Amino acid sequence: MSRRKLAAVLLAAFLLACAVDLAGLLAGLPGVHRAAKPLLMPLLAGYVAVRGGPRLLIAALLLGWGGDVALLFDAEPAFLLGMGSFAVGHLCYLILFRGAPLRRPLGAAYALVLTAVLALLWPDLPADLRVPVAGYSLLLTVMAFRAGGLGVRAGVGGALFLLSDTLIATGVAHWPQPPAADFWVMATYAAAQCLLALGVLGAAGPAAGARRAASVPPAYGERRTPL
Repeated sequence: MSRRKLAAVLLAAFLLACAVDLAGLLAGLPGVHRAAKPLLMPLLAGYVAVRGGPRLLIAALLLGWGGDVALLFDAEPAFLLGMGSFAVGHLCYLILFRGAPLRRPLGAAYALVLTAVLALLWPDLPADLRVPVAGYSLLLTVMAFRAGGLGVRAGVGGALFLLSDTLIATGVAHWPQPPAADFWVMATYAAAQCLLALGVLGAAGPAAGARRAASVPPAYGERRTPL
């Protein structure tokens, strides 16, 4: 099987696992969710690996898998472990985004959102989770902001990741939840990770092509024009 076909199979398997997971949540079948959720990030990471994606992107996705598995257990230590795993994944994303341009108006908007959300949630969060949640929220918001500099796909992915985790935080704060809250948490999260991965791969492709072009001398008699 060629790498292109293998990549297509892995991406299709990821999308199928997402569909099964979301259907299980809508149908109220927790066993289906527990079986499908741990498959998501390994399949997406496999797709990225076959596509020749950066190791840091693969690491970010596998750290997301660690967070996914931890959050399957309904206990505070597991919640903190999962949050820590996601936090390290966000650091991996931030390193990947370090060369992306800064979009300062977007940063101001994210700063406003972070301030408002934390101000509203703070009184209702368990006292021992306030500082960890605030620190994680800051890291996640910075990641979402920096993702916007990589393009539309990565930017939307960062925003969806922030939305997904904000929905989780409202549950931790015992706020009233929308219908099928778990479905929306997983739908926005899976879409976020997929869009972030595609955004990084899309940005890496042209950059790699530019580096290869720069390393090849022009053919005899050919004039290389500046971009």
